[in-house]
Amino acid sequence: MRPPTTELSPTQRSAALAHRDGFRDAPTKPANLAAMTHFDLETDVLVVGYGCAGAAAAFEAASTGAQVLVLDKAGGPGGASALSGGEIYLGGGTPVQQACGFDDSPEQMAAFLRAALGPGADAQKITLYSADSVEHFHWLADRGVPFKPSLWDTPTWVPPTDDGLMWLGENSWPFTELATPAPRGHRPTAQDFGGKLLMDVLVSAAESAGVTARFDTVATNLIVAEDGSVAGVRARRYGQEFTVRAHRGVVLTTGGFVDNEQMLAAHAPRLLGHTKVSAGADDGSGIRMAQTIGAAVRHMSTGQVGLSLIPGFAARGLVVNGRGQRFVTEDTYPGRIGQAALFRQDLDIWVILDEQAYEDVPEPQRWGVQPTHVAETAGELGDLLGLPPGALAATLARYNEFASRGADPDFHKAPRWLRPLTPPLAAIDIKAGVRPPGQTTARRGTGASVFTLGGLHTTVDGEVRHLDGHSIPGLYAAGRASAGLHGEGYISGTSLGDGTYFGRRAGRAAARHA
Repeated sequence: MRPPTTELSPTQRSAALAHRDGFRDAPTKPANLAAMTHFDLETDVLVVGYGCAGAAAAFEAASTGAQVLVLDKAGGPGGASALSGGEIYLGGGTPVQQACGFDDSPEQMAAFLRAALGPGADAQKITLYSADSVEHFHWLADRGVPFKPSLWDTPTWVPPTDDGLMWLGENSWPFTELATPAPRGHRPTAQDFGGKLLMDVLVSAAESAGVTARFDTVATNLIVAEDGSVAGVRARRYGQEFTVRAHRGVVLTTGGFVDNEQMLAAHAPRLLGHTKVSAGADDGSGIRMAQTIGAAVRHMSTGQVGLSLIPGFAARGLVVNGRGQRFVTEDTYPGRIGQAALFRQDLDIWVILDEQAYEDVPEPQRWGVQPTHVAETAGELGDLLGLPPGALAATLARYNEFASRGADPDFHKAPRWLRPLTPPLAAIDIKAGVRPPGQTTARRGTGASVFTLGGLHTTVDGEVRHLDGHSIPGLYAAGRASAGLHGEGYISGTSLGDGTYFGRRAGRAAARHA
């Protein structure tokens, strides 16, 4: 039987384009402006990549009156941003926070982010981002991004409701001792994943500002003048090469490099072999193009790790390693559990529950996850899991002793989640789990889903730094193509928040550049 004919999605077209044009192995050696006899296209500002950072950069540049062209290798705009949960990390006293009864300040927001995104987080960018967070909220709202003034109050990856505010670890230890807790996860009003809604709004705004775009297009080389300034790019579309002259600047918003196995092996080998969170085109091309002219990079070994872990189960139970020991507070942001599990425990971890802990999580929030092992005692369960003899029983006995008093001196889990666990007991094998909720962009690997955090070293205005410390004239970057706010840590919403905010700044800076 002949299969039905269907139109390729943007992601499928991107994959086909990658196969045909071999963009992962595309030449990146810079081209010399002096050797150019003509340009096929000319613009003021050229943006390469049409995710959230690219859309924000394009809109802001066009709003100054600059002519703006966007190139993207996919068949349409959106990238991984459109397939994300849509969380945007905002605080400092946004209208949604105030409506939900929370006082917040830029100083408290910055204190949390410095701790949560470190070590190595960019303190200058965090301070600026926090100070401008309320303004950035209004910028998003003015473009048409809707936020419902209601709170989802339990640990989760993505709320199963359209609530516009959620906790992202701010109310968990050790952050409760470092900053006044306030929820800062802002979600566009959507029943599940808000990334597509966010991108629809940002792309519409960019188009209304006069931005034009060419899709199915791979930027292969930067064009550089004799003085080292960036003047445009070489690109390829359907096998045909062409050149673009950017009179004011080039903004790289091409995403990270989780889809590039060679780059992962060289910089972040811990991320190899796991499910990739991307739209299939995070090949590091923008990073590599910039590196050919001496651009500096930061934190290339770092990554975010999502686990096949239901946060409601973790908060109500225990998370133990292969020695039967706790290693993290279970009611924190689940991405922190993921990073600790992969980078410190090699994913050899288990979630331990009793029947009440399982039943207390509403069925829609379980995402189909079932226990993989059940036993009548902690000792028997530990034996089933291959843990050291008596280890799980000792861990559970200590936990239960203090939980009965409403305390957790080891990891300071909030009293709300403390309760002695009683037999029969169950375990969930994280390695054998399902895709983490909210990660619709993931392609299957192990029980961990990963993306990269490292990228180009940029100023607060998106100027790409050279290895010698100076800014490369005419070259800017934002989003996951840059290191952004992040050090070794991550919090949901700091990709879309960082990308849109610093994308805006990069777009304005590029438009101002002569």
